[in-house]
Amino acid sequence: MKKIEFKSPIIIFFLFFTSILKAESVWDKPTSALSEATQITVYRSPTCGCCGKWLDHLRKHGFEVKDIKTEEMNVIKGQLGVPQHLGSCHTALVNGYIVEGHVPAGDIIKLLKDKPDLAGLTVPGMVTGSPGMEMGGDKEPFEVFSFDKKGKQEKYSEYLFY
Repeated sequence: MKKIEFKSPIIIFFLFFTSILKAESVWDKPTSALSEATQITVYRSPTCGCCGKWLDHLRKHGFEVKDIKTEEMNVIKGQLGVPQHLGSCHTALVNGYIVEGHVPAGDIIKLLKDKPDLAGLTVPGMVTGSPGMEMGGDKEPFEVFSFDKKGKQEKYSEYLFY
């Protein structure tokens, strides 16, 4: 097998730059409009900065955000039935669905349009490169999971950066 070498700095820069653009545009591309103004209520810790960035992402995609800062996140997650292994740093409610963590707005819009029989969507943990977690540098691939009221989960979408 012949090894390919890129000696031109221009080619290296082009490949690097287009991979960054591709990674950032994957989940943050324009979304189809919601048929009506949609309020999403977000519960988050008052000290979490990435949650605020996720709220900005939602507003950019047409959501009206009701921001509730609370120290009782574990209580709220328990009351709503968020499975512990699917948890993240913030929890939202929109049209009867739970949205846990850094779920891209496009996935939420798809959920609202399709109206599947689910409890909600989640991006467990705090994945670098997901909406609100754009820290620069490397981005981790991540999956969005759907889950039902019994906690059964399935892959809903995935975001690969290459």
